[in-house]
Amino acid sequence: MNRQSKRVKIVVLGGSFGGLTTAYTLRRHVPAERADITLISKERRFTFIPSLTWVAIGSRTVDRISFDLAAPLAAKGVTFAHETATAIDHERKAVITERGEHPYDFLVIATGHRSANEAVDGLGPFDGPGHSPMSPPEAEELAGAVRALIANPSPVVIGAAPGASCIGPAYELAFELDHLLRQRKLRHLVPMSFVTPEPHLGHMGMGGAGKIRQLLEGAFEERDITYHTCAAVTKITADSVEVDAGTAIPAALSIVIPPLAGVEAVAKSPGLTNPKGFVPVDAHYRHQSADGIYAVGVAVAMAPVAETPVPINFPKTGHMTDQMAEIAAADIMAALDGHEGPTADLSARCILDMGNRGAYMAVDPVRPPRNKIPIVSEGRQWLLAKRAFERTYLWHARRGRRMPSSLGW
Repeated sequence: MNRQSKRVKIVVLGGSFGGLTTAYTLRRHVPAERADITLISKERRFTFIPSLTWVAIGSRTVDRISFDLAAPLAAKGVTFAHETATAIDHERKAVITERGEHPYDFLVIATGHRSANEAVDGLGPFDGPGHSPMSPPEAEELAGAVRALIANPSPVVIGAAPGASCIGPAYELAFELDHLLRQRKLRHLVPMSFVTPEPHLGHMGMGGAGKIRQLLEGAFEERDITYHTCAAVTKITADSVEVDAGTAIPAALSIVIPPLAGVEAVAKSPGLTNPKGFVPVDAHYRHQSADGIYAVGVAVAMAPVAETPVPINFPKTGHMTDQMAEIAAADIMAALDGHEGPTADLSARCILDMGNRGAYMAVDPVRPPRNKIPIVSEGRQWLLAKRAFERTYLWHARRGRRMPSSLGW
């Protein structure tokens, strides 16, 4: 097909970081007379996911960290379809939703993840005693549990399940909850434990980053947070978290990051995903066999950096999602002119909230060995920078502008 000779249809599936970055980037460079761009999202509002831990602690509301997608997309000439995708027919090149079909020449899958809470017996929050901060409803529910903890101080376990890939929020919640309890002068009444499948603290699915292991070990020790590495969470009950199929750690409040899986509409579409529902792609984030399909962000299939005693998967941060989206958008733009776009290894920059200060990490590339020595820095200035970045990102995104990513997140 000669894509230069016709007005093409570009569909972006998903309205979070990957979807917005892709849609904004494409529209900025591809005029309306050359391409129709439609963004499909089951959620009407964009939510700044990194701030969900702050929602859980009670320092943010979901409304404060979210905005309606319709207005900024319309301002940029992107059609917004507030619909739930049910399947992708890659042979007919159509996204099927509960309201109809959206044909495409190019499709970018930016659907994010499905939390596989069923992997751990009792990991709720809505069908079990365990809690997780992976979505706005879960974060709001967890905020209620934190309020209950403050009213009735009890043991806490925080961590991640085997196969998790998004472990950073577990560390943040441990530090944030510790800081909150100290402010309320309740910390001495709340034993805290951290359980993780990582072979050591700070591995985070990327093999670690410079001195982050030593920083986190020291921070947990000075805060009296007991930690267990190579730990496989197997069951959560109302009063304990069981690890390694036998050891029970007392916990009236348990917060466990689940493993992730592909969303149902993508995972159940024949010929698109691996067994976990993630999309295999090449260096341009093009599907390895389905014509015209790209995937970015958590939806992408990525192999772990190495085998570990307890499984842990490759991390996908908002900063990495932004890079994937720009590479995919660049390749689509290049394809319109009959050639390929550039590729690049993923780097990572992120700020970890440590309660009363922050830690900044930068690795390039994400997979070791690396060209540059990782940067790890700790201080109050990084917590202030994280707060400022949240406000700046939301200010730009809700106006349909290019979102800054210099600090990462």
